[in-house]
Amino acid sequence: MKSFLAVLAGLVFTIVITTALDMAMYQSGAFPHETADMTTGHWLIATGYRLVIAIVGCWLTARLAPANKMKHALILGGIGTVFAIAGAVVAWMKGPEFGPHWYAVLLVVTALPCAWIGGKLGSPAVPA
Repeated sequence: MKSFLAVLAGLVFTIVITTALDMAMYQSGAFPHETADMTTGHWLIATGYRLVIAIVGCWLTARLAPANKMKHALILGGIGTVFAIAGAVVAWMKGPEFGPHWYAVLLVVTALPCAWIGGKLGSPAVPA
């Protein structure tokens, strides 16, 4: 049960913080209200904070995991990969209002590396 809750906590953290930051970026005017009006710079900013949030979510999962901390972080990364693939499929089919294709692909290919970094940061160092 603790393993499930550790992964769930990281997943909920990642979704809630990403959504809140997206909303803040739109409400503050940092991002245009129409996704189709976003520039490459806007998409790079969104990519950057999503990568950081994914790493922190996986770090949280690793810290909360009762054992095998990296395994838990990578499980969350696998879930993130599945979500990112689903998002990429939708983006590919719907058109520019869902963002550029490179953005969707980048989220897919960075999910597991972010999980590994978060897992590494969240795992205690083994003394030499």
